[in-house]
Amino acid sequence: MPSIPLNVNGGINQIEVNPEMPLLWVLRDMLNLTGTKYSCGKGLCGSCTVHLDGEAVRSCITRVGDVGPRAITTIEGLDPAGRHPLQLAWISARVPQCGYCQPGQIMTAAAMLIKNPQPSEAEIVAAMSGNLCRCGTYQRIKLAIQSAAAEGSR
Repeated sequence: MPSIPLNVNGGINQIEVNPEMPLLWVLRDMLNLTGTKYSCGKGLCGSCTVHLDGEAVRSCITRVGDVGPRAITTIEGLDPAGRHPLQLAWISARVPQCGYCQPGQIMTAAAMLIKNPQPSEAEIVAAMSGNLCRCGTYQRIKLAIQSAAAEGSR
């Protein structure tokens, strides 16, 4: 198998893997970064969202061989201390219930705020529409994003 260099959370990892393997499984099973969740396996729910050079992507349908030199950021790398403005806003707004989808929700919101630091309510709803939450905490998610934007999320 080829050795593929991956830039994950600021560190370079050499991974011997089939280039067709989904990035999700490399992150979870080979690098032990289990914050990125598996759910639908088809890129429809958003639980597996990570960043590639700041863009939100679904890691369950992103082949590791297609990543190249781009920087991968997982929920663990967003802020290793867990103090990113979105993470703090999530806690303050009491967003999580079961919590399963929350890493993907936060990563999607973080990518949106990089592009649009002061989104309108409609822009938040549109950006987050591809992320599913079984617990239905959509109102709290929106409030947390608005709060992080007001605080000047990075």
